[in-house]
Amino acid sequence: MTLGVQVVWLLLLALPIASISWTVTHEEIFHEPREYCARKSHDCPHVLERKLFFIVTCEFCFSHYITIAFLFLTRYHLLFEDWRGYVLALFALVWLANFYMAVFARLQLGIKSQRIEISQEEQKLHEQEAEPRYS
Repeated sequence: MTLGVQVVWLLLLALPIASISWTVTHEEIFHEPREYCARKSHDCPHVLERKLFFIVTCEFCFSHYITIAFLFLTRYHLLFEDWRGYVLALFALVWLANFYMAVFARLQLGIKSQRIEISQEEQKLHEQEAEPRYS
């Protein structure tokens, strides 16, 4: 693979890694299993058990394991065709996937703050309309 093709693969592979990591660690569909894992990550008597349950609650940690699965499935490597290429690909994909997740989180925060501002403005308008007018 040429360097250009490797970079395109890097940019594209990081998208599903970020998507899966974000969905499992943040979205409502996995709320109950995530809460169970969060509870177990605090309550388990053994350190290894606590750490294994914590993985599902941390987007950064979880993205490493999703990336390993993607590397296994795609055999993607970066710059080198041996084990060094897989190690480079692992850390590059994790970094890029977490960058994508940070951008997505920032976008969501901006959208949420805009919704709150709109809601406050609507509330003010309703209050103004409800006030009696004296002429």
